[in-house]
Amino acid sequence: MAAMRSIQKIVVIGANGTMGAGSGAVFAIAGLSTTFLARTRAKAEAGRTRAEQLAKGKLEPNAIAVGTYDDDLAGAVREADLIFEAVSEDIATKRSVFAQIDRARQPGSIVATVSSGLSIAALCAERSDDFRRNFLGIHLFNPPTAITGCELIAHRETAPESVRAARQLLERVLDRVVVECADTPAFAGNRIGFKVLNDVAQLAEEHGVAYMDQLVGSHTGRALAPLATIDLVGWDVHAAIVDNLWNLTRDEAHASFEVPAYMRRGIERGHLGRKTRDKGGFFRVDGKGESAVHHVLDPHSGDYRLLAEVRPPLPAFVERMKTAIREGRHSDALDALVRATGKDAELLRRVLLGYISYALGRVGEVVRHTRDVDRIMGFGFNWAPPGMLVDAIGPARTAALLEAANLPVPPVVSQAASTGQPLFAETSVEPSRFFVAA
Repeated sequence: MAAMRSIQKIVVIGANGTMGAGSGAVFAIAGLSTTFLARTRAKAEAGRTRAEQLAKGKLEPNAIAVGTYDDDLAGAVREADLIFEAVSEDIATKRSVFAQIDRARQPGSIVATVSSGLSIAALCAERSDDFRRNFLGIHLFNPPTAITGCELIAHRETAPESVRAARQLLERVLDRVVVECADTPAFAGNRIGFKVLNDVAQLAEEHGVAYMDQLVGSHTGRALAPLATIDLVGWDVHAAIVDNLWNLTRDEAHASFEVPAYMRRGIERGHLGRKTRDKGGFFRVDGKGESAVHHVLDPHSGDYRLLAEVRPPLPAFVERMKTAIREGRHSDALDALVRATGKDAELLRRVLLGYISYALGRVGEVVRHTRDVDRIMGFGFNWAPPGMLVDAIGPARTAALLEAANLPVPPVVSQAASTGQPLFAETSVEPSRFFVAA
């Protein structure tokens, strides 16, 4: 086996963007020599300022070097052990950048893209043999200074030693929770996560925004309710990811990747979520502080109504779930959901069972092991991992519920049901990390 490469010098291309600045902050905090490049020096400096803010005092002023593409790219790339690309999520733009990098880099240097779902093989298809052998995806989740989950994606030509070097950097130096994924659309985390998010967005058209976000709230094992999450991500970003999955996948959940028409209309009107505070998304806040007034979208009319006037009462079984969570009885909380009757319980079970079925169904296709899915959903999305949910409900009981709901039973669930072995392997991770009774 060849000696492990040492990665000491990193150049970030597109450092003025959200992921460029955030990723660069992680590199610099770890003590790596980090250079930020952007189209102009002002933009590179703005990225550095943002990284210093994200570092929260862990970086000395100007610890990150800055430069421009025209003046500094060739020299910085020539000296770098890792060239980290974080330009806009557009395949043509990225390919243009890679052409410049290919001309300047030293053979053997690793080139990584932070793309959240574009084909790794397609991005480097026109590059030199050495470039392709040393090219891979490193998908950090936003903000990378707070979220440790990370996907590492090789393509069929990536050299094993490059994967090992990248994994060593991510795990040993940057303290990331690394999941290796196949080069498939949106990889693992976004494919699973945005399927669930879009499911809830589709259901909101029939059942209402406030109802769905209250029903699928933090008591179901997520840091933020689904529609509030889409507002945080941005409607335009959500639509781009889901459209990519609609176009490039043909699996059992294909219908889940159709962006609702009311969201298309909202995007056309400039309603993108939190980034358009005055227009809003699913929710809109007028004013600040104690005088803030909260509104919620009516998907049919496109108008906003006072949230306090349309927020429905919590179903009794949700109150039972929250009580159990507050008392640390997480299995009892899920038992309350499984035993509950009525349309509210049926709808919530539909969402959670859909998550379990689809997530664990990707084992063997996108990732190798159940643990990989659990780690990326737990440490990337901060959602209760599907394996944890199966263990809490019971594998045999989960399989029966999936069959009754006409959902595929993943082989790993069937195996757990027959052997009695738990699926969730992170014994040091407590359910309280994910379940909140707010």
